[in-house]
Amino acid sequence: MEYTHRPVLLEECIQALHIRPDGIYVDGTLGRAGHSLEIAKRLTSGRLICIDRDMAAIDAARVRLAPYLDRVTLVHSNFSRLGEVLKECGVEGADGMLFDLGVSSPQLDDASRGFSYMHDAPLDMRMDRSAALTAYEIVNTWSGDELRRILYDYGEERYAPAIARAIVRARETKPVETTLELVDIIKGAMPPAALREKQHPAKRSFQAIRIAVNGELDELPPMLSSAVDNLRPGGHLAVITFHSLEDRIVKRSMQEMARGCTCPPEFPVCVCGKKPRIRILTRKPIVSGAQELEENPRARSAKLRVAEACGTTEVNAPSF
Repeated sequence: MEYTHRPVLLEECIQALHIRPDGIYVDGTLGRAGHSLEIAKRLTSGRLICIDRDMAAIDAARVRLAPYLDRVTLVHSNFSRLGEVLKECGVEGADGMLFDLGVSSPQLDDASRGFSYMHDAPLDMRMDRSAALTAYEIVNTWSGDELRRILYDYGEERYAPAIARAIVRARETKPVETTLELVDIIKGAMPPAALREKQHPAKRSFQAIRIAVNGELDELPPMLSSAVDNLRPGGHLAVITFHSLEDRIVKRSMQEMARGCTCPPEFPVCVCGKKPRIRILTRKPIVSGAQELEENPRARSAKLRVAEACGTTEVNAPSF
């Protein structure tokens, strides 16, 4: 396999992690291992824990990271199990963690996985192929109300009611089995003006169904909290998001963890005892520059947010 794809916001992530050669780092979304490779190169006596729910990513990483496997641990798991994974690896605290929340390029490019609305394939969309829930089940068994809800909430699809009704009507005749069958149903439910928009008419619906299949948004807040719990004081947390729903959750979660005392202003002294868990280092999210966007159009919607775990040994890196 040729690895010519450049990881999104690579230099910005490496800078954000503030890598020490003897440090312990976590790549919680291994993917194509582009970020992991650059982290591993910078370690000597340190260690990198790489997690991915897709076994194909783990297998590919064994090849790509082969020169550095003495300092890399590959784990087939979901980042929702972050705390357990680190405990199983004997790690008591990490110096930095990175989470790239986008669907990896191999998953998008492999038509058989069912993520793409451009190629015909069975309705699957599972990041972890051992998981039970597939896009086929959602499209063919979930109620019209549930379909409308996920299309609207997860895809921000303004034609969600019409698309949900169209799916329910279509499956009454026969099951919806492939991606292009679903694309045709979605297109048929949308007005002509929507079909002329620059964005593919099925993009938002496919995003919504993929998020539902993989439970992506539900896992984010507990994962972020667990990540902070498992960072050493001064350790850095870097999170890349690719759509507004993810970014909103990451932003609000970081803001909540950065808050200190919640006592009413009129209280003379603090009685809640709440201390900030992190310090936010990115006043605004970091986005790709013109050169990266030219090389990789998929980076257009990427946003990087960075925070530092509070404690007595903070490195106090400058804010971005």
